[in-house]
Amino acid sequence: MRSDLQDGQGAEPDAPIRVFVVDDHGVVRRGIRSYLSIFPDITVVGEAANGRQALAMLRTMAAAGDAPDVVLMDLAMEPVDGVTATRQLRADLPSIEVVAITSLIDQSRVESALQAGASGYLIKDAAPEELAVAIRAAHRGEVHLDAAVARRLMVSLSAPGGSSGDPFADLSPRETEILRLIAEGRANKEIARHLTISERTARTHVSNILRKLGLTSRTQAALLAVREGLAARPDR
Repeated sequence: MRSDLQDGQGAEPDAPIRVFVVDDHGVVRRGIRSYLSIFPDITVVGEAANGRQALAMLRTMAAAGDAPDVVLMDLAMEPVDGVTATRQLRADLPSIEVVAITSLIDQSRVESALQAGASGYLIKDAAPEELAVAIRAAHRGEVHLDAAVARRLMVSLSAPGGSSGDPFADLSPRETEILRLIAEGRANKEIARHLTISERTARTHVSNILRKLGLTSRTQAALLAVREGLAARPDR
């Protein structure tokens, strides 16, 4: 899985990444705004205090053609939590990427957020640079996880069906190649360009890989590939 830390370019200066912040603590929202204000390629375009409010605001923004590119989503909120809001947002507005943020590493919550469609997961005490890296990765359609989160997920993943054999035995050579690219952090569009296939074909291959491995997200597939030695470990 490719490390994103060396990527400092971000978006074009005249097209900053548009970010929407969702957190039930005003001081956290203000802190995130302050953190991100130092990066010229990122701009905060809105905020909400809970999942319900966020969904309403984001739908309105999307209808007006003013949707953000990335949502930073707190997970522990009332009355609609971040996992539920992420799942609904990804179903309604799939072009908006979500990076989950939380104050604690809760294994079940991490997995739930990723299964709901989050493309990143950070702890709230992450440095501003780490937050910016996660936003840029999500904007490119890539996955970025806090290092501690990635380690825990890697340890928790077991071979499908509890088999001690090759967990990738059912994959075709092309699917194995695509799994390696997923583990490098490549988005479907980049996979398609690399293999000279359509993006739709790339999506189909990814879906088949997840089905055969018994997994629910490309993040899980990437981590399993790394753990089983199919791809290099992150440099982080």
